[in-house]
Amino acid sequence: MRFVDLQAQYRRIQPEVQSRIEAVLTHGRYVMGPEISELESRLAEYAGVRHCIGVSSGTDALLIAMMALGVRSGDEVITTPFTFIATGEMIALIGAKPVFVDIDPRTYNIDPHQLEAAVTPRTRAIVPVSLYGQCAEMDAINAIADRHGVPVIEDAAQSFGATYRGRPSCGLSIVGCTSFFPSKPLGGYGDGGACFTNEDALAVSMRQIRDHGQDRRYHHVRVGLNGRLDTLQAAVLLAKLSVFPEEVEARGRIGARYSELLTGLDCVTPYVERHNSSVYAQYTLAVPDRDAFAARMGERGIPTAVHYPIPLNLQPVFAQTGPPAGVLVAAEEAARRVVSLPMHPYLGEDDLQRVVDAVAACLRAGQ
Repeated sequence: MRFVDLQAQYRRIQPEVQSRIEAVLTHGRYVMGPEISELESRLAEYAGVRHCIGVSSGTDALLIAMMALGVRSGDEVITTPFTFIATGEMIALIGAKPVFVDIDPRTYNIDPHQLEAAVTPRTRAIVPVSLYGQCAEMDAINAIADRHGVPVIEDAAQSFGATYRGRPSCGLSIVGCTSFFPSKPLGGYGDGGACFTNEDALAVSMRQIRDHGQDRRYHHVRVGLNGRLDTLQAAVLLAKLSVFPEEVEARGRIGARYSELLTGLDCVTPYVERHNSSVYAQYTLAVPDRDAFAARMGERGIPTAVHYPIPLNLQPVFAQTGPPAGVLVAAEEAARRVVSLPMHPYLGEDDLQRVVDAVAACLRAGQ
């Protein structure tokens, strides 16, 4: 059994993938070819925004967004400690200080009730992460940000395709950033990402930054980076977009089915707010004695993963600046208990039942 079955997806869309790649090989525009603008147009329409800027990775998307918004050395950027390192890493790389706010233990997303207390005169941006495929509580976060005059960057690396109060992820704040890493809900065959915005001037800045700060060839108006999306990756993503709406629906159905079958067991299934839809980038349980549980699952041939075992404030790179152990209680508890099960749009009922049976047996074995 595969944790994420990209091969099943490829078998379904193989002719279109090959046709799209062949078109790039024929025209030979491997950097900023016509597939880039075609993809950006379709993604912007999907997210309900005016502008999409394809970039080299979800990590670079965060960096480019912060650069365009003027985040600088000495600033503070508020974010969650319960996420992949890239979120805090890009804040630190730009020279700012990540300020970590604890999570809502139900959704694992940043807790807006604790957010405002973290705002200081040095706060330059807020970066909520829409974790595991569910959007953070963006209206409350935006309201706090508006009161203090700071922008919000949605880190939607795991939530492209999800909705919040009927609105698409990546269109919920001044900038949305996503990732096209292969295992993501919409993933390429390598690294890639995108920034989304309705702000015309901001879109211009982000397009310049991703291409060495150029406003035209060899004319550099700002400091930028080599952050362009490869044309071949755009071609793959265009092929995948043809089935993406069906895959989003399948992810929601499989996630709901998992939760139905796991009801009554000694585990906490994902909590999805009624006003949200989730794309279940991961299907993540909280279980007692997580490491022993994962080992027992492995013995039964069921792959698992932990997203994420160490909160960012306790990572060695942030240990001197982040809150010490015991402060961000919900994030630290989640990091001890969460474990993700196989999840992808092609997970059949038989395999799903096999996973659930293994979960039940492994939980019983630990009692």
